[in-house]
Amino acid sequence: MEEKINAALADVKQVLARDGGDIELVEVTGDNIARVRLMGHCAGCPGARMTLKGIVEQILQEAVPEIKGVEAVD
Repeated sequence: MEEKINAALADVKQVLARDGGDIELVEVTGDNIARVRLMGHCAGCPGARMTLKGIVEQILQEAVPEIKGVEAVD
C-alpha cells in the first residue's frame, strides 16, 4: 500500500513544489490513515489544512481506496 501512496504523492509533490513546498509519507496507521509531513513553504502555511483535505486526501483516496483519511504530522 505504501508504494501506491508514494506513487500518488509524486503527483502531489509536483503541485506543492510550485509554491516551494513538499510532502512525505510518514506512516500508514492500522486503521488506514495516511500520516504525512508537509515541508518547505507548506509547513505552517495557513492553507495547509485546505491543501491536505482538498488535494492530498482526494488524490490518495482515488489512488488507494483503502485509505480512510490523511493527517499531517510535524
